[in-house]
Amino acid sequence: MKGKIKFVLADRATNKTHFCVFIINTSTMKIEDILEERAEYQGRKVTLNKPFRTPDGPKKFSVYVRNDKGNVVKVNFGDLNMEIKRDNPDRRRAFRARHNCDNPGPKTKARYWSCKKW
Repeated sequence: MKGKIKFVLADRATNKTHFCVFIINTSTMKIEDILEERAEYQGRKVTLNKPFRTPDGPKKFSVYVRNDKGNVVKVNFGDLNMEIKRDNPDRRRAFRARHNCDNPGPKTKARYWSCKKW
C-alpha cells in the first residue's frame, strides 16, 4: 500500500526550510519516490521535479532539479516548433527507440524529461 506524506524540514545550519512530498510504501515504511520538493533558484522559490511550459524560453518546457552537488539547476527540453503526437503508437515507439528511453539517464539531462513526457 502506498501513501503520500508531506514534510517540512528545517535545516539549522543554513536556516532554510524545505518542503517535500514523498511517496511511501506503508507496509515497509520506505520512501519510494520524492514527488515534490521546493527550493530556491536565483533568489526565487521554485518547485523541483515538476515540468512547466516556458512562455518565451529557449525550449518548450523547463524543470528545476537538484544536481549531484546539491545545487538547483534549470533543465530546458522540447522543440518549440514541433507538435507532440504521442497518441500515435508508431511515432511513440520510434521516439522512445531513437532517444533510448529504456535507459533515460539522470534527472539533470533533457533526455530524461523528454522520455518521461513520452
